[in-house]
Amino acid sequence: MDTIELHRRAVEGFVQRVAAITADRWGDPTPCTEWDVRALVNHVVGENRWTAPLLVGRTIAEVGDQFDGDLLGDDPIAVTREAAAEASTAAAELGPAGGKVHLSYGDEDTAEYLTQLTADHLIHGWDVAVATGGDTSLDPELVAAIGAWFAEREELYRGAGIVGPRVEVTGDDPQARLLAASGRDPNWSPP
Repeated sequence: MDTIELHRRAVEGFVQRVAAITADRWGDPTPCTEWDVRALVNHVVGENRWTAPLLVGRTIAEVGDQFDGDLLGDDPIAVTREAAAEASTAAAELGPAGGKVHLSYGDEDTAEYLTQLTADHLIHGWDVAVATGGDTSLDPELVAAIGAWFAEREELYRGAGIVGPRVEVTGDDPQARLLAASGRDPNWSPP
């Protein structure tokens, strides 16, 4: 499966999980201890808003702070859908050309950037689902692709503080192994 298709499927999966959030769950805790459900969704919406400008070659300085703060407004589900559609369209139209994007840590290959976004949508989709009582099963093909990709980057991400400590799991469940590698307890439930 190519990078654009992986990205599209992960974004769609995230949107489906957000669409299932009921009004009373937006303040619920998530496995990302610093974020409640609304803050976590806002984070991913922010990533989606950044996608198009970065893919056309803009720098972080050029974009500035326009995607800071609360991006969700009064209709977070509609905003999530809109931002996701914008990001998916940009990825489909601009991603195949390759090239570089300008990220906070330096220039990165477009395919690597889109894979990073895919991983974030996939893992944060699980975060949203487990926090709100939604469907926590992840697309097995996405889990396999991102699991293989992340295995090569796990220590780099952990060393940079991007993911928490690896959680020990038993068994051979690929989803549980990916979640554990990303610093999540696959058995997490809201307090």
